[in-house]
This record gives sequence, structure tokens and C-alpha cells, in this order.
Amino acid sequence: MTTGHTAAVELRTVTKKYGAGERGVTALHDLSVTFPAGTFTAVMGPSGSGKSTLLHCAAGLDRSTGGDVIIDGTAVAGLSERALTRLRRERVGFVFQAFNLVAALTAAQNVALPLRLAGRRPAPGEVAAMLAEVGLADRAGHRPSEMSGGQQQRVAIARALVTRPAVLFADEPTGALDAKSGREVLRLLRESVHRHDQTVVMVTHDPFAAAHADRVLFLADGRLVDSLDGPAGAQEIALRTARLEEDQPSQVRLEENKPSEARLGQTRSTGVAW
Repeated sequence: MTTGHTAAVELRTVTKKYGAGERGVTALHDLSVTFPAGTFTAVMGPSGSGKSTLLHCAAGLDRSTGGDVIIDGTAVAGLSERALTRLRRERVGFVFQAFNLVAALTAAQNVALPLRLAGRRPAPGEVAAMLAEVGLADRAGHRPSEMSGGQQQRVAIARALVTRPAVLFADEPTGALDAKSGREVLRLLRESVHRHDQTVVMVTHDPFAAAHADRVLFLADGRLVDSLDGPAGAQEIALRTARLEEDQPSQVRLEENKPSEARLGQTRSTGVAW
């Protein structure tokens, strides 16, 4: 089902539960949030707050228990697995903390991978242009082992953007990088919004990284509890985060990544939604 929209992704009263009975855990509670097209949103919160679950549901990697997820005007709930896979492949990009490049492929081959999986041969110069955009025109023939962590993450960004997705999801994209490489990655994400009206949703623990976003959302116990609209400084973001951690009740936390391992296995291995 497709509807008129101004949002790249929208969650309407989304609930996500894992397990049943006394051992069941509710990771998201009736969460409603819109990610407008052409904006950069950072999602923050204490460990176990639901950040990764939000990302997985918003990206169509994991189906919600209740509510609606709408990606680029298409409601996820009514899609078959095949149709959902096609939607993710064509309209969603992913960047992960661990880069997830295919070790046996060159930088150019990694960037071309989403296009080839979709059955499309890259247009002449298309892959080279993407590598040039992330400052790696001279690394097209290099394999991941021949590049630094920062260079690998820039290849991952080029791969995520080559299909011009409706939304790019970034899960701790600077978490494995040194400060200089992290700043370069954040600059590229920011530029993708300015130059291409790209929508970016980034999960991060880093107030400095979040300060590059247009908006910062704060989660706690699977609920949206605070937000900062408009560019905010790292210090203000850090203060908001510290207050949330002080207020967070002590309880057994959901291991956020585990429930989605089966669905995420192939995506994590290549960074591509199969």
C-alpha cells in the first residue's frame, strides 16, 4: 500500500515484544516518530533503551508486534517477505560499526554489490563517482585488508548510498574509528543530507556524533522521552544523556541485538539487505 507522504520513515504506535509471559520483554512501547525526508536524526539513550530495536523495526529488518511502520510511503505490515526484502534492498541503506565489507571484494566491487544483487549492472562511471564522493577514487582496486578503518567505513557509506535510498540507517558508524576518521565519516553523512537530500537516521552513544544531526531523539525503556530540535552542541546532548541515565530505573535489560540475529545475519555479513 502506498500513500502520499512527506516522511522517509514513519512509526505509528509501534510496539515490539520479545518472548511471552513473565519472561517476555517489551522493547518498544507504543512509539510514534517521523523521520522527515532530507533530515539527519540521531537516536540516543542508555543501554537497553530500545535504540537498536527502533532501528531494526524502522528499517524493516524486524517486524513490529503492533502498530505501523511506513518506509518511503509503503506500509511494512502487509508485505510478504519477498516484497519486504525488495523494499529494503531498493529503498534502505545500512552502515554498521564493523563496516561489514566483503573481504574478497575490492572497494569498487563492494560498492557495486547492492546494484548487482538487485539485478542491475552499474552504469558506466557510477561506482567510480560514488568512491570519488567519499574521497576514495584512488582506492577502487583495494580490498578491505588494504585499507584503514576509516577508509573501510567510507566504502561502506558509498555502498549504502549507491542505490540512492529513501533512508540511510547508521548503527554506531564511528564506534570503531579514531577521532579523525570519525569526524570524516560524520562529515560525509552530513554532506549527503545537504547535497542529495538524503535522510539519515543514526544510533549513537557519542554526543559529538549526535551534534552533527538536525535533531536528537532520546529513548528510555522503549519510549521517546526527550528530544532536541535544531542543531545542538555536544555538551547539551551529553547533559541530557546523563540525566536520562540517572533517571533510568535499575532492571534487567533487553540484549537488543539478539532477537534480530537471524534476520540480520546476511545483512551484517555484507551490509546489504538481501
